[in-house]
Amino acid sequence: MRLTPLESALNRNIAASSAARALCRRLDSKVLALHIDGLPLSIYFKSNGEQMSLDTQHDGTPNATLSGTPLSLLRMAGPAPETALRTSSVHIHGDAEIAQTFSELLKHARPDLEEELSRVIGDVAAHQVGNVARSALGFARRAADTFAQNVSEYLQEEGRDAPSRTEADEFLTGVDKVRDDVDRFEARLALLERKRG
Repeated sequence: MRLTPLESALNRNIAASSAARALCRRLDSKVLALHIDGLPLSIYFKSNGEQMSLDTQHDGTPNATLSGTPLSLLRMAGPAPETALRTSSVHIHGDAEIAQTFSELLKHARPDLEEELSRVIGDVAAHQVGNVARSALGFARRAADTFAQNVSEYLQEEGRDAPSRTEADEFLTGVDKVRDDVDRFEARLALLERKRG
């Protein structure tokens, strides 16, 4: 199934960005599959050198595949996509360089959702919807941060199941000291063995 509205928005933004056009040319005839875990849905991005086509079906093997949960894939569209890759919430299969180039292209051609919405419902209504969405996302981020902080504090202070930052640093310093002591001991032992031999 062709994803024409999303494809049109993406291609408008590629045409408006010289960096996106250059990346699109570099990706000529390459295919990136985006697989959403938990859903029977994959989206295939294919460059023809000038534009991208988006489809839910593709014959053949894509050059690269990104797979993850809907939330982790949304993080890839955020300001720090490398975080999702570092935390292993998004997996890359195939050519990682092609996946990176597609990621750069999508970053340069990222649609302004408020602008796209204004084409359908008008500027004022789209701005109001944008404000509500930004407010909701801000609240969700603050709630998630607070929840993570509360769980961390509980595990460290109440449950004593996880060390505090200071305790972890002290432990790692102790490990480094023991490792250095063992290295010195091995060097002395080797020196003694050479003197005896």
